[in-house]
Amino acid sequence: MGLLDALFRSSEILGIAEETLEFALESSEASHPNEYMGFLRGTEATQLGLDRDGLVITDILIVPGTEANSVSATVKTSSIPNDVKALGSVHSHPNGVIRPSQADLETFGRGSVHIIIGAPYRRSDWKAFDSQGRQTRLDVIDVALPDSEEFFDFTQADIDEELRG
Repeated sequence: MGLLDALFRSSEILGIAEETLEFALESSEASHPNEYMGFLRGTEATQLGLDRDGLVITDILIVPGTEANSVSATVKTSSIPNDVKALGSVHSHPNGVIRPSQADLETFGRGSVHIIIGAPYRRSDWKAFDSQGRQTRLDVIDVALPDSEEFFDFTQADIDEELRG
C-alpha cells in the first residue's frame, strides 16, 4: 500500500463515540430554545483500542463567540483556531426538523460529516449528512475515550520548563 492509500484510508470516519453523541444530545437540550453548534474532531481508531484504520469522532470543539438563537447558530470564522482539522459539524434544530436547511447546506463544505440533532433531543433524534446534504450512515461506537484530564495534567514547573525552551 502506498502512502497516498494509507492517508486516504486513515481519514475514513468509522463512526462517533457513544459518549460524544451523548454529550452532543445533552448540549443541544441545554441550549434549547437556541441552536447548539460545534465542530467534530476525531481520534485514530487504533489509539482507542480498535483493530481498524480510520477515525472515530471523539471531540466537539465549541468556538468562543458563537452566536445562537432559535433559528440559527453563527460562528465567527476568525475565531476558529488555525489548527482545527474539523471532520464536520454538529448542530441542533430546536424546531425538531432533522434535515439540512439551505443555510446548513451553505456551511457543509468544511468536513465530510454533519450531524443535525432535533428537539426533543432523544437518542433517536439525530441524523448524519454528507457535505452535499445527503443522509449518510454514522455508526455509534462504544469505546473508552482518552482521559481528558491528562490534557490538563501539568504543573507550574512544567510550564516554566516549557518557557525556558
